[in-house]
Amino acid sequence: MPQATTQVELDGQYRALREEAGFLVRNRAALAVRGPDAVEYLQGQLTNDVEALAPGAGCYAALLDRKGHLTSDMRLLRLDAGEIRLDLEPDLAPAVLKHLRTYSIGRDVQVEDETTEWAIVSALGPRAAELTGFEGLGPEHAQRSRQWDGVEVLGVATDTGVDLVVRPDRTSALLALLDAAGLAAVSEEAAEIIRIESGRPRFGLDIGAEHMPAEAGIVDRAVNFEKGCYIGQEPVARLHYRGKPNRWLCGLRLSALAARGDPLRLGDREVGSLGSVCISPAFGPIALAVVRREAAPGDRLTVGEGGATAEVVSLPFRA
Repeated sequence: MPQATTQVELDGQYRALREEAGFLVRNRAALAVRGPDAVEYLQGQLTNDVEALAPGAGCYAALLDRKGHLTSDMRLLRLDAGEIRLDLEPDLAPAVLKHLRTYSIGRDVQVEDETTEWAIVSALGPRAAELTGFEGLGPEHAQRSRQWDGVEVLGVATDTGVDLVVRPDRTSALLALLDAAGLAAVSEEAAEIIRIESGRPRFGLDIGAEHMPAEAGIVDRAVNFEKGCYIGQEPVARLHYRGKPNRWLCGLRLSALAARGDPLRLGDREVGSLGSVCISPAFGPIALAVVRREAAPGDRLTVGEGGATAEVVSLPFRA
């Protein structure tokens, strides 16, 4: 049966990502922020400490509205050339670009959309850095460039391997090098299983504009509470020091596969809805969800109308 073949292939790709290494092309947007005031400017716009980053380092950050809700999350890379590159979901790029240009008036800053000038290929798995020639690259977001058989590659450390950034016209050559180096070509579906198991939410699937960073489960990675002011800082700090989020990001072990958006109920009360869902070869059907704080680890929720259940668990699924 075709479906069985697909699952067998997916299991093989998953095994490669857990035991060796695999690769896939990513669909991401790239915004470049340049100018003498670029670092200071972004320090007052984003949640993380941009000024603390040395060239060749990076961080995860978010852009918020004035009520502390997410406008976008992103990876920020401070390049050796003095340029800052923002890597984010393509659907979010227009709003972020408009915001950064609007608030940069009066500052020596240029913000450009350079999505078409860069391509990202993710190498994932325990041998990803070794097989791509980026051994020892770290911590997460650290960068290093190398010439790989005539292809200029910027390697960026990730939580599961290394992202390889090249000019778009060198993508085919890079893919050939990865294949020759012994990495397996994998699907986005396989890579999503790894992401879900690690408990990292994705904007538009698990988290969105209705969430604050604490509700989205990204405070530890994205928010610095010692830096100066930024848009949305006051409500985020107030919640962190004085309050408790009404919702939190959790993992769910499902009794049966369900669909993203299916409502979740604790007793008679709806406490959230399913985010990303997958069938993990290691854990079976699992999902991410932002749920009300009444739902605690160990609680069993009902899913949708089909009789499926979900056990609430802390993240990540895999340490």
